[in-house]
Amino acid sequence: MNTPRSSRSWTSPLRVGRAPRWERQAPTWREAKPAVIAEALERAAARPSGNWYAAGASRAIGARDRPYGRTIAGLEVVLWRAEDGALRGGPGECPHLGAPLRDSRVVCGTLLCRWHGLALDGGPFAGWEPYPVYDDGVLVWVRLDRAGGEPPLDRPVVPPRPEPMDAVDAVFTAVGRCEPEDVVANRLDPWHGSWFHPYAFVDLKVAGTPEDGGGDGFAVDVSFKVAGRLVVPVRAVFTAPGPRTVVMHITDGEGAGSVVETHATPLTAPGAAEPRTAVVEAVVAASGRRGFALARAAAPALRPLMRRTAGRLWRDDLAYAERRWSLRSTGRFPG
Repeated sequence: MNTPRSSRSWTSPLRVGRAPRWERQAPTWREAKPAVIAEALERAAARPSGNWYAAGASRAIGARDRPYGRTIAGLEVVLWRAEDGALRGGPGECPHLGAPLRDSRVVCGTLLCRWHGLALDGGPFAGWEPYPVYDDGVLVWVRLDRAGGEPPLDRPVVPPRPEPMDAVDAVFTAVGRCEPEDVVANRLDPWHGSWFHPYAFVDLKVAGTPEDGGGDGFAVDVSFKVAGRLVVPVRAVFTAPGPRTVVMHITDGEGAGSVVETHATPLTAPGAAEPRTAVVEAVVAASGRRGFALARAAAPALRPLMRRTAGRLWRDDLAYAERRWSLRSTGRFPG
């Protein structure tokens, strides 16, 4: 009897991991050269951002009667949807008497200040000038030329992603007492994965770095832990396309084509004595498996789980980013 084609071709993405005990894994401190990380950080800092800042999740600014407010680089910003769903944004202070526009109401796409009822439709009004904004379908961005100080770009540098209809996305946000470079430096150190996050990663091996002449990225072979000894092995490549962004592309293995974008958005003005930075991380997962259609259908239930997974990792990584900033700001950081 012939076996159905679907049965013959199906293989499980899970493997049985045989990683050594945590204390017996190979040390990675010799490979994690501070100079290699510093040079990657320097290259990232030199790349243009066009003054664009990731503000949050696109779906966080829905068709509702409340705007989305956030302070970015020391500037109050307010974002909302016009009646046709288009993104609008501008300064967060009312041009009348400075009331916080984040506390306004949105009525038929118009922002109504709760203090005296001043209406803003997203166009210039009495000295209030809108900010350029961009909605890429996963994240929303705002361009702050006064804060960025770079030649502006028409749109943010958004890395390639899977097609929206073929993917499930989730956005996680957390805030730490550090600067964007501390977040980026953390992501440009893949060697810490199995040591610092043993609950998530095993068998991690950095297979290529810019120092090896293998391009601008860090290639990593790693197994994601699922349950017990069950793991999913993949190859991931970390690159920094801008000064506040690190992207992990899954290039081989289960979920090839998926991306994790980590954006470091400063909340305080440059040079602040107590800097605060938001980590805005977008996970865009895809798979060629036929069963992935069920995952897309269950996306509303999956997103909280995806955010919880990111949150556990960033609980640890933000603590290190904060420590890195503390050491840098007091002249005690090695190197």
